[in-house]
Amino acid sequence: MANSSMRGRALIWLSFIIALSFKLRPGRASLHLSAHLGIAGDFLLVLALPHRVNVGTALVVGLLWDLMLGSTLGVRGLMMSVLVYLVALNFQVLRNMSLWQQAAILSLLTLAGKVLEFWAEYLVSNVQFDPIQLWAGLLNFLLWPWLFLLLRRVRRQFSIK
Repeated sequence: MANSSMRGRALIWLSFIIALSFKLRPGRASLHLSAHLGIAGDFLLVLALPHRVNVGTALVVGLLWDLMLGSTLGVRGLMMSVLVYLVALNFQVLRNMSLWQQAAILSLLTLAGKVLEFWAEYLVSNVQFDPIQLWAGLLNFLLWPWLFLLLRRVRRQFSIK
């Protein structure tokens, strides 16, 4: 029992590392499809495993994301913590929605995250808002159903609980 629990935790953290590596691609980050897949994957883990992936996990992943990008420490940690709190608070309601309704909620949360990220960066330094970042919400809306089904299959195949 303990062995499967450790294996499940290791696979969860491996998925976070993969998601962080997707977010680190060089070039214009707002245009990379893989960065948005990483954000949606984080939300899926909160929906599927709220007892394992919570606000503390989101804070650690967000801080690691800040460290890897070399940006202001805590900006993405704050964003991820707030968004994961909202998802974890309503995970039972979100689980019972259809995939397209979940996609709409995820896209709105992604847009809120981008605005929160900009706001936190703006308080610390002088940054300009890039409207192209708002395409992240549309991309997450379109990709959520397929990503959800793919990652659910992976979770069931490795029996992560």
